[in-house]
Parts: sequence; C-alpha cells; structure tokens
Amino acid sequence: MVDAADVAFEAFIWFSPTKIWSTLVFIMVVLAGGWLFFQVTWDDEDGTQNRAGEANLDTNWRHYSVVAPVDTGINVYHDHFRTDEVYPNWLLESLGVTKTCYITLEGSWEERYQADKEYCWDTITTSDIVYFYGTKIIGTSPDGGTDIHILDDPSDGHGTAVTGAVLDANPDAVIFFVEGFSTEAVLAASNQPLVDIISTSFGAIGSLPVPGIETGTYEAVVVNNKIHTGAADNTPSPAVQDATAGPPWSIGIAGYAEEGDDQKETMSGSYPDIAADWTQVLPNHDDTDGYHETSGTSFATPRTAGILSFILQELREEFNDVGSGASSERGGYLVDGMTSDGETYTIRNSEVRNALNLSAWYPSFTTWDPFSGTTPVSPVAPCTQVGWGVVNMSNIEPMLMHLNGTQTMDNRPGDVVLCMNINQEAREAYWGVYPSAPDEALVADRSAIFREE
Repeated sequence: MVDAADVAFEAFIWFSPTKIWSTLVFIMVVLAGGWLFFQVTWDDEDGTQNRAGEANLDTNWRHYSVVAPVDTGINVYHDHFRTDEVYPNWLLESLGVTKTCYITLEGSWEERYQADKEYCWDTITTSDIVYFYGTKIIGTSPDGGTDIHILDDPSDGHGTAVTGAVLDANPDAVIFFVEGFSTEAVLAASNQPLVDIISTSFGAIGSLPVPGIETGTYEAVVVNNKIHTGAADNTPSPAVQDATAGPPWSIGIAGYAEEGDDQKETMSGSYPDIAADWTQVLPNHDDTDGYHETSGTSFATPRTAGILSFILQELREEFNDVGSGASSERGGYLVDGMTSDGETYTIRNSEVRNALNLSAWYPSFTTWDPFSGTTPVSPVAPCTQVGWGVVNMSNIEPMLMHLNGTQTMDNRPGDVVLCMNINQEAREAYWGVYPSAPDEALVADRSAIFREE
C-alpha cells in the first residue's frame, strides 16, 4: 500500500530541478535527432532525397578548370565520372546549381536509374542546373525535347563518350555538361562565368554552308573570352565554311590516326586548325563500367579541350590563380595570377591558341601504310590537310613551357604561316557577315548530326 509519504517523495523526485533538467535534455535530444534524420534524408525545398551527401564548405579549394561539352546527354552512373571529391558550395553557387541529385551508386544502370527516377530524373526541368553528387558532373538541359533531361539514356550515347574524352586528357576537370545542339545550348555554357572551354561535336553533314551554332560560339569566344573547340566534318570537306569548325574564333579539329600509321584520317575535314586523336576507348552510355573503341572528330575535339583545360589548370597552380573562366571580373583573362616575384601573370584565349599552333607538328609521310585507309600527310602544303599540325598529349609540356616563359617555342616556318594566314583570311571573309540570327525554323527542325565514324 502506498501511503501519502511515498507519494510526496516521488513527486519531489520528479519535480526536482535535476530531474526536470534531465527530462528536458532527453526531449531535446530526441527532437534534434529527428530533425537531423529528416534533413539527411530529404531536401526541405523540393523533396530531393539526400542519401549520402554532406556539404563542402572549403573556401581554399584546389586549382581547377571548367569544360563544357555540349552534346546528347551524359551517363552520370558510369565509373569514369565517379569521384570521392565533393565540389565546394561556392563553386556550385557560382555555376548556378539549383538542385543536387544524390544518385544511386550500386546496382546495374537500370536499377540505379529506377531507384533515382522519381526523386531526381522526373523532377529536373529545363531551368535546372544539377550537381550529381559523387561525380565530376554538373549538368543542364536548356533545350528540352528529351525523354530524360541531362541523362544519356539508352537511345542516345554520344555525349558520354565525348565527356569521357575530356576527362582522359584532364581527369581533374570540372564538367559543366549541357544537353542540346542549339545556339541556346551553347549560350548556356557561354553565360557561365567559370567555364573556360566549350566543346561541340556536331554539325551539318558534309560541312554544308548552313547556319549552325556560330552565334553562340561567337558570344562565347569574342564576347566572353572563352575557348571553343569545334569538330570538323567526318568527310574530306574543307572546314572553312563549317558552322562548328569554320568560324575564325573557333578552333576547328580534324582527325589523326594516332593509333595507326600516324597519318591523316581520310574521312576527316580538310584545312582545319589542327588534327587530333581520331580513335579512342571511351565509356559506354548504358552501363556502369564498360568501354568501347570509337572514332571520329567527335572525340578528337573534346580530347583537345581536355588538353587545353589541363594546361590552364597547371598554369593556375603555378601562378596561384584560384579562379576560372575569363569573366570581366578577371579582366577577360583565362589565367590571372602572380609570379613568385609578385608580378602579375595573365593569359588570354588568343595566347593559348597561339601556343597551340606553335606546338603542333607534322608527321612524316614515310610511316604511311597504303592499306590502312588513311591519307599520307603530304610534305608539300600539309596545312591543307591538318592545319597547323597534330596535337596530342605530347604537346602539353612545350605549351606549358612556352606560356610560363621557361622555354619559348620557335616560330613556325614561313610557308606554314602563309598557308594558315590564308586559311584565317578565308574564314574571316566567309564569316564576316556573321554572327547573324539563323532561321529558327531550320534550327528547330534539324536533327543533330554527330561527328563520329
């Protein structure tokens, strides 16, 4: 039997300051734990499930470069694009990221897609810029008209290989991927202040002289001081009139048989700026770890973009430039740093392009295999075949040494300079009426023609 004294004692225990404080602490811990669980599990703005993420608040991040491939879409599930690195918040904010998808990183491609479909893929709009946590990819799909925004779904495939080529040349590049093949898609990359290089690998068959993306690339290079690499056609057609590779502000890229007999790829644009690696082994678009061998200027072009990105990144590290892009805040410079003596060090897109031209080289025609399907690089006027010459990973060191002033490259021979001056003058004359607004109906009705073999 409980008497009055027992009741009074229990009441004293429960309502003593120590007991009340302990109870309040317990309640606060439970509430805080519930709130934390909710925050870690769901994004409170759009219901996006956050299964693995934590923010990177580092304000002293590594030196970097941003490349923007513009193409079909990208397989964010492929191991080729995975990273343990978390992009810092300030970088995401500077690139206008509106949404983060914490994608599934286990299972087959289909299992991962289905797991993420409701909370990620079905919620992306044309105005979104999405960071795919656990990858090197930030993506957007401004054109719309696609079954799945940004993702290189099973009916596509081109953009995944293109982006793989960028990262093969510079594994540390930040990828700002744009799905689309229009002027608007190019402008989506051009309008991002942190983007250094835009790479496009599509255009009219046979380099037909029809409007393409020249208005967007003009804005990117001439107005916003970026670099544009554009794929020449996969025919021997001259590149001068090609809307992707031809404008004088663009770097037009043809094909070189690097893995064969070191000669010109016959089915590759003529009289470009340079020729680059035609055949590569690149990631698949519909699995998580497979690769395939593929060929075309479509892949020579982003590989060159990756090489240039690597060079910018190395120069920024050497001269302590913690930014990227060539915005007005950076004076229009792609590299805006300081020497060890405290002197200003700057590099513009024109200087990078000049170093690229100086570093290019002509392979000897003596290695030509008549059964290889390639065209021998002529000892007479080879510029009409491969422009300034071949560019691959071997060009990186001489370009860096030239740009940092440790070992200046020699000028090219007079006949090469004359040949390429004629090329540039022809391009300036042809594109002198541009940029003009293309016929919107023509652009809307024309499907992308991708420059792969």
